[in-house]
Order: sequence, then structure tokens, then C-alpha cells
Amino acid sequence: MRFSRGSERTIINAIYNRIALDAASITINHVKLDENNRFDSIIDSGLNYCLNTEANADQTGRGLIQDIVMTFLEEGVAAVVPEKTNFDPRYSNSYEIYSMRVGVPVEWYPNHVRVRMFNELTGQKEEITFPKKMVALIENPFYAVMNAPNSTMQQLVRKLALLDVVDEQAGSGKLDMIIQLPYVIKSQARRDQAEQRRAEIEKQLSGSKYGIAYTDGTERIVQLNRSLENNILKSIEYLTNMVYSQLGVTQEILNGTADEKTMNNYMNRIIEPVISAIADEFKRKFLTKTARTQGQSIMFFRDPFRLAPVSMIAEMADKFTRNEIMTPNEFRQVIGMKPSKDPKSDQLANRNIASADKKMPM
Repeated sequence: MRFSRGSERTIINAIYNRIALDAASITINHVKLDENNRFDSIIDSGLNYCLNTEANADQTGRGLIQDIVMTFLEEGVAAVVPEKTNFDPRYSNSYEIYSMRVGVPVEWYPNHVRVRMFNELTGQKEEITFPKKMVALIENPFYAVMNAPNSTMQQLVRKLALLDVVDEQAGSGKLDMIIQLPYVIKSQARRDQAEQRRAEIEKQLSGSKYGIAYTDGTERIVQLNRSLENNILKSIEYLTNMVYSQLGVTQEILNGTADEKTMNNYMNRIIEPVISAIADEFKRKFLTKTARTQGQSIMFFRDPFRLAPVSMIAEMADKFTRNEIMTPNEFRQVIGMKPSKDPKSDQLANRNIASADKKMPM
């Protein structure tokens, strides 16, 4: 993603980048469900390979998710197009996806959409028309706050752009001063004389090493380049706080000092809707009705231990293994340790209770 230049994008880019990075950290898989619609196993398919390993010649699976989120946060809608398939998606509903790429919808038709996307064969961005049934069109869940014409985010962008204009004018190097001459300027001759006097002072200032000029004792100079009071900065602070509150983002989340409660609220209110929008659209467009009937689905999984402090790891390990939720080897992988070779480490059992086949001591 290439955003517009200028400091008016600094606050916006920080929010976009934080949301995209956190969304890309969520694992999305093509899975098989059991008869109760519960997760049973991961399907080794081309779609799952694109989501987790390699999406195309330029992006990993995680890079694809980050690109999708950055695109629809900036543009409002992102289009994910199957780039390489075993059958033409325009004529077949059942096809295997080998690579996919993110584009931006530029025109909408009743059953088609025109997408601007990168062509890896030519190295250029091109506009191509696709049927809607083969393109995953993912809309920003926060469109009303971020992308609507008069939304809070757009107002903040305009205010920051105005602040850039004021700062540029203040730092342009102009003196902004008025010279009061000792005579009334009404005739054309006096105007010409005043213009000549102004040119002389400009020449003195530009030609002087230290920018020093002299004037007549009857002339008066009024300096104008003082700071003017305006409410742009106050409006920016207000709109920034409004954006943070409406999105559920805090300054602590951006600088990495948020506590567990704040992060859980952020993950549930922002990241979950973003990932759900991607997973639901992928399931709707890239899985046929027959595949969904057979128990195939797209699911995402968040690591529940990522926000846990080190002091709680031992207590969590005891509770998860004692209540037969995780095996010791599964928990060892969570903390980055190699699985144990002991066969008991792969069994769901409460180690605090003696097994029935173990003889009780006399």
C-alpha cells in the first residue's frame, strides 16, 4: 500500500498499520468441521496454502492479510482475486486456488466489478473486469467511521491537511512586513515610487550576508509574521480523541503499554470484526455450497496465551493439563519448547489423580 505523502497521514497511518499488523497475526485456516459444526481438522488445500504460506510471487500468507486490511481501511473496500487456478472461475464454481492477489474496486456493475490490481507478468497495475462471484469483496466494518464522506476520520484528515498548509506558510521564509512611507500613495507616480522603494529593500535584504537593510528615518516597518491564534490544533485534538473512542483504539495500544483488559477489548471490538469480514467473504466466494454442506469452512484462531504474562504461564499450564484441555506437549509448543518423547505427554489425563490401572500402595 502506498498512501498519500504529507504529515496529515501520520496519525492515520499509525492506526491503519497497528490494526493491519494485529489482524495479520490471527491464523486463518481452511478447515473441516464435524457433524456438530466444530473444528475437526485443517484441510491441506491451495486456499489454505495461500492463507498461511505463500499467497503469490510477492507476498506471504500473512502479508496478504495485512495487505487486505490496509487496502479496505484506506479505500473502504478490498478485492481479493484468485490469480492462478486449475479451472477458469468464470465458467466453473469448483476450482483450486494456487495464488491470489489484492486489488481495489474502481467501478461497479450489476454482476461484475472492475478491479485495479498488480499484474506480475507486466509489472504494472491494470484494470480488469471480473464477475462478482469469483472476487472476494471485503468491506471495511468501520466504513461509517473511517471512509464515509463526512466521517470523523475524513474530518481529521482534512484538518491535518489544513494544519500542514499553515505550517508551510509559517516556515516559507517570508518576512511578511508592511513599510509605511512618509507620503500619501494615491497617484500613479507615488505608486511607482513606493514600488521602487520596496524593490530596493528586497535587494538589500537578499544581497546582505546577514539580511540587514536600512530605511529612512521617516519610514516605519510593521512586522506581520507573528503566530496567529486559531482553533485548528484544538479541533485536531478533539477529532483524534473521537477517532480513538469510536474505534476503540487508545494511545497505550499504539505505543505497546496497554494492559491485558485493554488489549482484550481492542481484540474483540476491532480485530475480531476485521478478521470475521475476511473469513466470511472467503467462505462465501471461495467455497461452493456443496463444500460447505460437506463440512468445509474458513475459521480463524487467536492465540489466547499471547497476552498472558510470564508469571501466569505455570498456573495456566497446570489448569489446562489438569482439566484435560491440553496435553503437556501441546502446551510445551505454546511456550516454544520441543515436545517430550514420553508417550504420556500426548495423552489428555489429570496427573494429580492416579490412573485406574496403577496399583495403589499397600
